Amino acid sequence: MNAVTPMPPQPRDTPWPTVEWPLGSIDDIAGVDAAAVRATLAAIRDTPAELGVTLATLAIHRGRLVVEQYGQGSDGAVDAATTLISWSMAKSITQALFGVLIADGLLQRSVIDEPAPVPEFEGTDKAAITIAQLLAMRSGLEFVEDYVDDSVSHCLEMLFGRGVSDHARYAASLPLQHAPGETWNYSSGTSNILARIAGDIIRRNGHDVRSYIRERLFERIGMTSAEPKFDAAGTFVGSSYVYATARDFARFGYLYLRDGVWDGERVVPEGWVDEARTVRSIDPDPPHYGYGDHWWIWRDQPGSVAAHGYEGQYVVVAPARDLVVVHLGKVPAAVRAPLLHKLTTLIDAFPDASNA
Repeated sequence: MNAVTPMPPQPRDTPWPTVEWPLGSIDDIAGVDAAAVRATLAAIRDTPAELGVTLATLAIHRGRLVVEQYGQGSDGAVDAATTLISWSMAKSITQALFGVLIADGLLQRSVIDEPAPVPEFEGTDKAAITIAQLLAMRSGLEFVEDYVDDSVSHCLEMLFGRGVSDHARYAASLPLQHAPGETWNYSSGTSNILARIAGDIIRRNGHDVRSYIRERLFERIGMTSAEPKFDAAGTFVGSSYVYATARDFARFGYLYLRDGVWDGERVVPEGWVDEARTVRSIDPDPPHYGYGDHWWIWRDQPGSVAAHGYEGQYVVVAPARDLVVVHLGKVPAAVRAPLLHKLTTLIDAFPDASNA
């Protein structure tokens, strides 16, 4: 379990960033390596084109926005008002949505460990799959998560091919490949199955799904720019499609840095953040991140939890440093290693306060 590092409390002298981020300076942070921060930001800004493009880099330290840098996109200059795509960071938002459902009393927490209410599973060998196994990406369902056009890819087929009109139905109809709970398999299809389950619960309780997500999650933490997208079947594309500004993605990370509490109000249940950052699997591909419930874990950052997205989207929550780092851009997977090194260097430049 990776939850030994507690999430730090809100500093008493810092207002919650529901409306605006309080601003700070790296020059005012005791113990920060300001030179390393500046050098890393310059290295990110001056990345050669063949290594991708960075559109936004932010750092939130002890509740204050202390780093903010934007780049040039294909449609022009990016700034604090530009909404950018989440890609798979939406998966972590889907996990948060289930926490909101539990906190609101629309879903009993014990149901997470019961068979998932998925029509395509009924009467098949998939009937025993639980919501918990779906959240941990251990459902056993077949799914090839590949983004290359000339390869077998259930992900591309779901988002742009045969499954384009109903992502969840496409994914839920795929066969069982392993016994539920036995094998980890990262799958966008799994996230869309979960998103449909959440949507069904929301509708049964008399709510519009889009409005519920906005009002009960995004707007409560000031993510006013956030826009969830839906497929033709009316299911939130919980695998891939939330648009928001970099500052609003930072707010989402900040919610988890504060253990699911915002300005004195609990948004997700106690322990829900720890469920997200409990290592349930290890990615076999370098750099071998841990994986919890729809969140990644950077094992060199104690107690961390991170939302990852295609093309180098990251929201990294580092509680030992009371820090959230956001990166948004277009960085191909094949050249991701230099970016990850820079982000790690940026994080490590901030003081470790876990023993303070």
